Amino acid sequence: MVRYRAGLQTQERILGATRSLLAEAGLEGITLKGICERAGVLPGSFYNLFETKEEAVVTVVRQALEAVDPDPAGHRRDTVEDLVEAYVRFICDEPVLARIYVQLAVAGSADDHRLRGRILRHHANRLDRFSAGMRRSRPRLDPAEARRRAEFLLAALQGLTIWNLLDPAFDFAAHARDLLASVVGPE
Repeated sequence: MVRYRAGLQTQERILGATRSLLAEAGLEGITLKGICERAGVLPGSFYNLFETKEEAVVTVVRQALEAVDPDPAGHRRDTVEDLVEAYVRFICDEPVLARIYVQLAVAGSADDHRLRGRILRHHANRLDRFSAGMRRSRPRLDPAEARRRAEFLLAALQGLTIWNLLDPAFDFAAHARDLLASVVGPE
């Protein structure tokens, strides 16, 4: 039990170091050596918990996404409106992690098949949730139409996310909510 607790504490120190380094230097400025020094651990301890630096980064991003999840227990009660609001909170409240998520999804996963698999699985899960949320918001939609709208909504949200990263004056939240209204439509 003591070893397990120590492992959890070491893991949290590594994740905390990763978070702070990402905030300070971004994805380009983070190194395994920097993470280990900041966390006060040896590389061997790091590798006991994470296969790669990217895995630690993805874990930090995943935790940030989970922090704004409207249904963290997985009861599947969230509507598409709830999910879009959670997406808006992540993009607006965690801009550094949002930028890093986009970098990992676009550039990082191009060369790393494990990371690409994780990103694709995350997208497939999100698409399933948005499609189910669309059906909860508009129960009369048939499943195929709900999925089509969810795919369009996610693709457009990702485009708005990129635009938001490029233009600090862009009002992401307003555009995301307008997009939601146009995709979901009236009851």
